[in-house]
Amino acid sequence: QVQLVESGGGLVQAGGSLRLSCAASGYISGLYAMGWYRQAPGKQRELVASITRTGSTNYADAVKGRYNISRDTAKNTVYLQMNSLKPEGTAVYYCKADFWMGSSYWGQGTQVTVSS
Repeated sequence: QVQLVESGGGLVQAGGSLRLSCAASGYISGLYAMGWYRQAPGKQRELVASITRTGSTNYADAVKGRYNISRDTAKNTVYLQMNSLKPEGTAVYYCKADFWMGSSYWGQGTQVTVSS
């Protein structure tokens, strides 16, 4: 069993910054990548950013240059630094962990609200 615990969401004004954290625990042998997704009301869940065990990153076009994903391998934690936030960034942000055997786990989600 794998547990993902997210933190760091909240309310911020447009132009501000937030940092999200996601700590993985449990049976995490075989962890391949971790990422952040978001789901706004009435929209599908979408990838925001991901990072592999080796440090390769991938970003959605909408956040490139403003968001930065990083990880602390020793702590099995991934971070998402969000700068220059926009109101369209308002969503529930979910952490996801992918494993070599094909399984995936999701966190419970953390609300990010960006006011204009």
